[in-house]
Amino acid sequence: MTVLKNLEQELSRFRLRLVVAAGFVLFCFGLLVARLVFLQVIQHDSLLDRAESNRVTIVPIVPNRGLIKDRNGVVLASNYSAYTLEITPSKVLDLEATIDALAQVVEVQARDRRRFKRLMDESKSFESLPIRTKLSDAEVARFTAQRFRFPGVEIKARLFRSYPLGEVGAHLIGYIGRINQAEKKAMDDWEEEDIANYRGTEYIGKLGLEQSYERELHGITGFEQMETSAAGRAVRRLAYKPPTPGNTLQLSIDIRLQALVEELYKDRRGALVAIDPRNGEVLAFVSKPTFDPNLFVDGIDVESWRDLNENPDKPLLNRALRGTYPPGSTFKPLMAMAALTSGKRSPSVVIQDNLTYSFGGRTFGSPETDRPGPKDMRAAIVSSSNVYFYSLANEMGVDLIHDELEPFGLGRRTEIDLQGEVSGVLPSQEWKRRYFARSPANQKWFAGETISLGIGQGYNNFTMLQLASAYATIANGGTRFRPRLVREIEDVVKHEQRRVASDALQPLPLKPADVEVILNAMHGVTLEGTSRLVFAGAPYTSGGKTGTAQAVGLRAGERYRDVKADERKRDHSLYVAFAPVHQPTIALALIVENAGWGSTSAAPIARRVFDYVLAGQYPNEEDIALTQIGKSTAPLGKPRSLAEVALPGAPASAASASASASAPSRGASSP
Repeated sequence: MTVLKNLEQELSRFRLRLVVAAGFVLFCFGLLVARLVFLQVIQHDSLLDRAESNRVTIVPIVPNRGLIKDRNGVVLASNYSAYTLEITPSKVLDLEATIDALAQVVEVQARDRRRFKRLMDESKSFESLPIRTKLSDAEVARFTAQRFRFPGVEIKARLFRSYPLGEVGAHLIGYIGRINQAEKKAMDDWEEEDIANYRGTEYIGKLGLEQSYERELHGITGFEQMETSAAGRAVRRLAYKPPTPGNTLQLSIDIRLQALVEELYKDRRGALVAIDPRNGEVLAFVSKPTFDPNLFVDGIDVESWRDLNENPDKPLLNRALRGTYPPGSTFKPLMAMAALTSGKRSPSVVIQDNLTYSFGGRTFGSPETDRPGPKDMRAAIVSSSNVYFYSLANEMGVDLIHDELEPFGLGRRTEIDLQGEVSGVLPSQEWKRRYFARSPANQKWFAGETISLGIGQGYNNFTMLQLASAYATIANGGTRFRPRLVREIEDVVKHEQRRVASDALQPLPLKPADVEVILNAMHGVTLEGTSRLVFAGAPYTSGGKTGTAQAVGLRAGERYRDVKADERKRDHSLYVAFAPVHQPTIALALIVENAGWGSTSAAPIARRVFDYVLAGQYPNEEDIALTQIGKSTAPLGKPRSLAEVALPGAPASAASASASASAPSRGASSP
């Protein structure tokens, strides 16, 4: 009985285990069926799309970047194709060993390694980074033959930016560079359409017009939809949308004139801006010293960056846009205009100039070249009388000076089509309170501080762009335009040109009689004043004003000759001018840093600019050499015609063709 009972218990347990096992199998089968239903029915559409994407790849096609040309069609920025050797760090096991092995196949210099390391620090490990650019055909062939040895390394054909004229116009043209992490982060705030347009783009404008007109120059990214195999190899093309090249910028700049001015400066520091008063087009925009933007195309090496960044002459500083200087005596005609428009002093009022002016227990002096005697407004401008303008500044006061001259664009940005412009300083009592907000003891304006403003010293600090724009407004009788470097934008696909008109600003209500007083006085400067020797024999009429501005202040009892031994502490040389006197087609302002008298260094450059624009004359080599060292007055010897002078970097045989294209720039463009 006991045996039978145990047998039944064993059978019962077996049946229970069998039922449990069957139930478990059925449960698992049910889960499998449910999963299949979920995947095949519920998730069918989603998984189908994912499956398609696994075998279909969208490849962005970066467009050709737009060209930049001067007003006569001379190409200032273009593109060329070259091979690069690139590494994707995430696909390489031993990066250093791979680079060492590559160096046995193609030349890899130390600077290439340093640039690659810097790019790695700025990029993500899965991005393809160049270790060598601009490979020769022989190098491409050598690597291709041994490509199997280098997983994660490949050769790509890329477009590179080229600046054919090198340093000429570098500050206004700018350059492009690889997108860094900060810029990628900033792109996250863009519209989705803009972000999509920059997929695949690795380089963007970093400075100058390349930066300001990035969206116009970039173009529209295309795409290629490719079917790929399981190994990731392309099988066939499913769809294709070609990229749209970037638009072409045509500038108002005459690059031959730009090159001439840069040559006249040679190794000296300074800036020059020339504007067409009739429409605000900028004819020359010079900052010296300059740099070669081609250095930045592949990623500048450490040595070149150190040379540029640590150079005491600051070649990377755009002095025309960001350099602010005391205007010196070039400020006096502006002061006279302020006196006329405010009614503080009529042109017939005579001031006795005894070469000194006393105020508040302090004596303000005059330059050694000044002569004593009675002077009205015209004589004060022609002879550059300090005493006349000391007394005028005292009569007007700092706030009235500010209110009358701020509409001319002094102390505020001109809103030229370049990024990074500074506002300069046209002081007022309110400005001083803001400037010294953290130092209450220095916030009060003292009457004695106003005196120096009359001769363009004190807190006055302006850019050459501001001064050129202000004198363009005076020469034009109060009509104002916003300065512009880009003249037209050409759609290279539709072959349509879009005029970028300079914005006409609200004109200033200047009285014609008041304007004539200033124009006549500034014309007198070129006939009998400080620039008479420089403009002797000019085949046109012009108005101008020299300026000599202190670069550093003098301590009590210190004499100028004690500090001028240090070249960087010498006075700045300035000149402002326009021509012809009536119905002017060009107005300019320039500075030569630490070069002394305005009549010896700055005015001769202005004369040669006017000769080029108004008479089609190009100085000869001897005259250029003398002007470069501040030893010229009126042009020496026979000037050359434009047909005799080639563009920088162009063969001499190209001079005639390019010069004939430049001919329409004489006299500047019509409004």
